[in-house]
Amino acid sequence: MEQSQQIKKLKSYRWTVWGILAIAYTIVFFHRLAVGVVREDLVESFQITGTTFANLGSTYFYAYMIMQIPSGILADSLGARKTVTIGTLLAGIGSIVFGYAPDITIAFLGRLLVGLGVSVVFIAILKIQSQWFFEKEFGTMAGITSFVGNLGGIFAQTPLALMVAYFTWRSTFIAIGVVSLVIAVLCYLIVRNSPSEIGLPTIESIEGREKSMIKAPPLGEGLVKALLNPRTWPPFFTFAGFFGAFASLTGVWGISYLTDVYGLSREAAPNYTTVAVLGMAIGSIAIGKLSDAIKRRKLPMLIFGGIYVLTWGILVFAGGGKPPIAILYPLFFIMGFTCTAFVLGWACGKEVNHPGIAGISTSIVNIGGFFGAAVIPPLLGGIFDRYEEVLETTVLYQKAFMYCFIASTIGFLFIFLVKETYCKNIYRENK
Repeated sequence: MEQSQQIKKLKSYRWTVWGILAIAYTIVFFHRLAVGVVREDLVESFQITGTTFANLGSTYFYAYMIMQIPSGILADSLGARKTVTIGTLLAGIGSIVFGYAPDITIAFLGRLLVGLGVSVVFIAILKIQSQWFFEKEFGTMAGITSFVGNLGGIFAQTPLALMVAYFTWRSTFIAIGVVSLVIAVLCYLIVRNSPSEIGLPTIESIEGREKSMIKAPPLGEGLVKALLNPRTWPPFFTFAGFFGAFASLTGVWGISYLTDVYGLSREAAPNYTTVAVLGMAIGSIAIGKLSDAIKRRKLPMLIFGGIYVLTWGILVFAGGGKPPIAILYPLFFIMGFTCTAFVLGWACGKEVNHPGIAGISTSIVNIGGFFGAAVIPPLLGGIFDRYEEVLETTVLYQKAFMYCFIASTIGFLFIFLVKETYCKNIYRENK
């Protein structure tokens, strides 16, 4: 086969590989945000407090966070194909267990299995992108991947509320589990770790790049080097602050806020959080394309991040914690759109570390978001349990969401410490 034909086949097949993994990633986002929509159903079914509910939601994020470095190691050693297949199978089983759970303990177990299973998907996708897509496309592809994943988050808002109302929450989670099992089979049958596995030239050879003159370190050594690289950590903390605040709103407490403070129905409230997730989906593509177009990472992060903090300031302080309902749709959309400043953090983490440990370096950065998403919602839950009988409802939510405002502000400040890479790997410049 001529070189041009091989390249054409590569450019076609890579979208098939990426597409299957992207479908798996929509399941990741669905589970990430779903419990906030079924909060009242879970509280009623298991008779739990606000803190217990928040901890149930955070179990996913704790599992996800703990698995990020192992996910990077698996992606770099076992390969994305097997890693995602096993992970998606486990997530499917976990979702089914969650749907059938007779008590809160089994529900926690199901949620834990889901978190462990889906935790490997995103890092594997980033690894696949480094093998199947050109270096100049990385920021754009990270944004497109986040966009597709957020479609799963959108499904976990209004569509989920409607499905739960029609089929019950248990049947819905069982069905999602079955779908996950099917996707796992497709991953194994279709996904390939690199073009060379099907006899195609590598991206590296097509771009005319020599293999790195710096020998890729063993996985253990690579992990240590990435952890000790100070340039790895600023995007970690930005992701923690930004996504921790966003997940607290869209994945845990946002629906309750809209029903309790604004008196919206359980069917109408998810429309607002859907807009926020849609904003994140569109923003993910926008910031990726902008970054790749202007060959900058830090500047777009600063612009988007600054606006993101402003949206939290409006939500917390305007109207004494109750902004006019007329501005909520645009406010939530802009919040989601600009929260995507963290998307470029994955690229920054990859570009300041050895290209041979792309899975490990991006996984370290990825821990940040799920650390924030695991820690911040229970902090809010503690406020609700402690002051629910003392404070007026609007003031109660204002006090709780103050944690989100503080977290987003801290995340923004860390952007100033991010190393500008100009959209290329600068690992050699560290030496």
